[in-house]
Amino acid sequence: MNLQMSYTILRTANLAAAERWYTKLLGRGPDNRPMKTLVQWDLSAQHGIGLSSDELIYGQGSALFLIVDDLAAERRRLQDLGIGLGEDMTGEYSTLAQVRDPDSNLLTLATPPSPPYPPA
Repeated sequence: MNLQMSYTILRTANLAAAERWYTKLLGRGPDNRPMKTLVQWDLSAQHGIGLSSDELIYGQGSALFLIVDDLAAERRRLQDLGIGLGEDMTGEYSTLAQVRDPDSNLLTLATPPSPPYPPA
């Protein structure tokens, strides 16, 4: 497989409301709108997230992990936008905090892993 790009697609019952929420979360609007039931943000050269109101695209619901440089700073930024993260959870590799979007998709923000994840 010569992978060029991947997208994690999250389900939504109300695409417009979800787009507003994720625009707050990510600090900018979507990068593209391939169809009327799908919006996408490019997060890096190889990965992005999408929101869809079409069951043929999203399946049964989703979870998303976002690795962030500074979890405390993100917590403050999101709190100012009315998005409250749950309590910090210290894991074996990083500290995590979670929030559910308006459609109950689970988002986990995590600090970069330390030590690095073990090889598969």
